[in-house]
Amino acid sequence: MSFEQTWKVGALASASGVTVRTLHHWDRIGLLSPSRRTVSGHREYTEQDVVRLYQVLALRRLGLGLGTIATCLDVGVDPVRLVAEQLSDVEAALASLEALRQRLTHIHGELTAARPPEAATLIGALQAMRGTGPAADQALRRHVDEDHIRALEDRARALGPAAPYLLEIEWPELYRRAEALRAAGTDPGAPQVQRIVARMDELGALFSGGEETLSAAVKGAWQREPAAMSGDPAAPADAWQHLTAYLDRARAAS
Repeated sequence: MSFEQTWKVGALASASGVTVRTLHHWDRIGLLSPSRRTVSGHREYTEQDVVRLYQVLALRRLGLGLGTIATCLDVGVDPVRLVAEQLSDVEAALASLEALRQRLTHIHGELTAARPPEAATLIGALQAMRGTGPAADQALRRHVDEDHIRALEDRARALGPAAPYLLEIEWPELYRRAEALRAAGTDPGAPQVQRIVARMDELGALFSGGEETLSAAVKGAWQREPAAMSGDPAAPADAWQHLTAYLDRARAAS
């Protein structure tokens, strides 16, 4: 017979390097709470609680706020997969940048030799410049004008290091989760759907600053290219219309 190890708050603080005060705060806000009580009424952290603590700390190292971390864990996002997706995006961006570097090196050589670059060479460089970001970013730029792109970039800079995660990882993940719930026939008023919709709207306000035209432009990108925007290459072209109706019903039920 095996016994699960448990930790009181002081022991867990010593083992993890997190202060007792921080653990108490996370308990109060519902981010990480001890899930076991002893017969004498003392609260203890279990091994599963330690797993959640590790996830919280891992996401904190990515620069995420506590509210974002709570949503991330509540909707079932796997931090390992998130980091893998970020790594994949970075590698894709590096490959695009290398292609651009080669083209610019060629153009530089032509100019140095006092030879005007051919038009095809310049067009190729322009195309490479457009391909130096993740698929969602490229899709967004096809449907959102430059003023809106600059507005989004300004908002992203204001949000700091968490912005890439919010825009490229959490937001598409929320849409994928919502679509899975819709496909499973989950009632739009169900708590798990309501939490996702609330977080979607919160993220929308963060990046749009409440500007309706910008929100509509981003929505148009999702409608026309759901596969690229969601990060799901298998997403059918009409998936967004069904999901939009589902999310609208969820908002009406809130």
